[in-house]
Amino acid sequence: MAKPAYTKETQAQVTPASALQELMDGNARFLKQSPTERSLIEQVEQTAQGQFPIATVLCCIDSRIPVEIVFDQGVGDIFTARIAGNFVNHDILGSMEFASKLAGAKVIMVLGHTSCGAVKGACDHAKLGLLTQMLDKIMPAVNAVKTPEGTDRSSKNKAFVNEVAEVNVRHTVAAITERSSVLRDMVEAGELQVVGAMYDVASGKVSLVK
Repeated sequence: MAKPAYTKETQAQVTPASALQELMDGNARFLKQSPTERSLIEQVEQTAQGQFPIATVLCCIDSRIPVEIVFDQGVGDIFTARIAGNFVNHDILGSMEFASKLAGAKVIMVLGHTSCGAVKGACDHAKLGLLTQMLDKIMPAVNAVKTPEGTDRSSKNKAFVNEVAEVNVRHTVAAITERSSVLRDMVEAGELQVVGAMYDVASGKVSLVK
């Protein structure tokens, strides 16, 4: 039987913990190549008059991470915000406030990934039009990663790039509740969970960032 889209009633039964578990279970199904049976066209029809997603995922724009696919979700299941380097600004935070406070999403996941081009650009101090200003948002994570003297801190060092990407996820997770009182209040009330994760572009696996 095809899985239907979430309704107001089924969304209300979801907790922050169960929403996160659904994302992780969905990634496990993706890795096993055993997706949930669903009719996307039926879900289009079911969500035509309203949406009741259970989660928001903030992801990089990288084309190798089709968010709904890697979490085995359908139409109307998750909100997705995408920006190179998966950081937050006022517009993204406002969108998250809508998604969580008004539309009922139970979890926000900040999803970084390995071999991130935006992180590589920040590590290399790339300069190109408006990209320069955008990459400045990632520099706090670059600077936070301490390495032994003489270590290659450029995009050529894959381990360094991936460590910066993970630190950037942690910084973004912290910024969400630091900069949005609406989301912070929801977290404190147990209505919302904010978590970080990393996607491995070589395997398709999502791992939570502790």
